[in-house]
Amino acid sequence: MTKTTGKMTLTFNSDIYSQLLSQHQPRIIKTEEENEKFLETVEELLSRSHLTPEEDALLELLVKLIEDFEDKHYQLNSSTPYSRLLHLMEARGLEQADLVEILGSSEIVTKIMNSELKITKKQAEALGKFFHVEPSLFILE
Repeated sequence: MTKTTGKMTLTFNSDIYSQLLSQHQPRIIKTEEENEKFLETVEELLSRSHLTPEEDALLELLVKLIEDFEDKHYQLNSSTPYSRLLHLMEARGLEQADLVEILGSSEIVTKIMNSELKITKKQAEALGKFFHVEPSLFILE
């Protein structure tokens, strides 16, 4: 499988992905301890500036497993697009100013952060690409 990003073509290496799977052993999360362990791995991956296609695939899988666990166990305390954005920013050590280029202007960023403005579909797609997550995380269902 080949993934084209800009001018560079990245090839997905099944052997490297197999090593990552073996190292992290992702599986259906059943306990809070397992959830915490996978959250740490996700935060470690998010802290990197560039992910390989294999790391990106692992990140996507872990985020899905964590979401499934948290959807089942934290329904009362369900997250919002804003809280998900805040969590991803904290995990990467980002400030509001870091989102200006992605969202359009400092005024828009401020209004989104103050819950005065909802994230648009276009902005959600840009945020999803930036954070390597599904754009739907930033849209209120």
